[in-house]
Amino acid sequence: MSILNMNTESYKKLIEEADMPVLVEFWAPWCVYCRRLAPALEQVAQQYQDNIIFGQINIDEESVLAEEEQIEVVPTLLIYQEGQLLGSIVAPESKAGLEDFIEENLNCLEARRDTKKHIYDMVIIGGGPGGYTAALYAARAGLDTVVLEKLSAGGQMALTEQIDNYPGFENGIDGFSLGEKMRKGTERFGVKTRLVEVLSLELSGEIKKAGTSEGPVYGRTIVLSTGASPRELGIDGEKELIGKGVNYCAACDGMFYKDKTVVLVGGGNSAAAEALILARICQKVILVHRRDTLRATRIYHEPLMKTENIEFRWNSIVTELLHDDKVTGVRLRDVRTGAENEVDCDGVFVSIGRKPATELVRGQLELDQNGYVVADETTQTNIPGIYAVGDVRTKLLRQVVTAVADGAMAVYMAEEYLAGSV
Repeated sequence: MSILNMNTESYKKLIEEADMPVLVEFWAPWCVYCRRLAPALEQVAQQYQDNIIFGQINIDEESVLAEEEQIEVVPTLLIYQEGQLLGSIVAPESKAGLEDFIEENLNCLEARRDTKKHIYDMVIIGGGPGGYTAALYAARAGLDTVVLEKLSAGGQMALTEQIDNYPGFENGIDGFSLGEKMRKGTERFGVKTRLVEVLSLELSGEIKKAGTSEGPVYGRTIVLSTGASPRELGIDGEKELIGKGVNYCAACDGMFYKDKTVVLVGGGNSAAAEALILARICQKVILVHRRDTLRATRIYHEPLMKTENIEFRWNSIVTELLHDDKVTGVRLRDVRTGAENEVDCDGVFVSIGRKPATELVRGQLELDQNGYVVADETTQTNIPGIYAVGDVRTKLLRQVVTAVADGAMAVYMAEEYLAGSV
């Protein structure tokens, strides 16, 4: 273990007296994103253990210190040298982003090792359920395969507190653990996962190229498994208030609103599930939906209606975030009458759908009007040898099981392509 478990006393002593820089992660055992970051943080800690001391503070155990350091979101990482705070970062999105943070503040990263040009049979971009299923099937088929993942296994699935609709787990399973099981399953057959960020793609020609934060990676086929991320409200101040009252994941950030009042925006399955999570934590949950009934499947309706601390605001949209330093409320507009009113709250959770991660392929692959990669059940795109799996492609149902099916199909089609049959 390259990361020290610290308390307030050891933390303060170390940042003042250590003869090398100290990087400290403030985390919590209930924080799903902290768990997701852990593998990348451990790798970075091992890589730079001769240059930096790495430590962790559990904010549940050291709440006074967390308040002193003004920790409002976990994970938050602080880096010190000789008692001076050099910089901080909140929830780094990738291992590369964490490395860039260290490099920016310390300028002590070793030059990345140049690698010889190696051409894989299959390069999989994204370590979600579709990506790791493709990796498993590809490796078992004898294809030289690598997974490029920017943070940890599971993708957005890793942020899901409980998955009850994936077969084989009679008591359900959390998304992070399922992602780790998928990754480990591929390692049995020789698949390597590289924690890098893909910065560019060149998809034409026989040999495809992925430009990454650690240099180029080449492959004869590419499986795009980049998924989709939460869609934003798109109103003034939203980005600036992230971590100051604006949130997109109840399982990640709900505990910050224990016994408080929150507004949840959305009406689909994800919003319904988030409302039930928040209702167990918060004093009150105000669910705001632009229609007069939920779009969520019927299985959610009765539990939501029976939950006494959930209040519904139908036919309404959020037009403004009210705030000082943090969110203090929202302004709602009735979409039928135009009437507006203000609602006091301590935080806002946004759950209004997802946007596909397709910027890397825009201008190369055909996309639909919503930005998803156009690919049917074969997962084939408009470029031979390129396959889209999981939430990133056009499809009617985006679930773990449909992503897994995509991964298997992509390998079947890739084998045909590599054999010259397609």
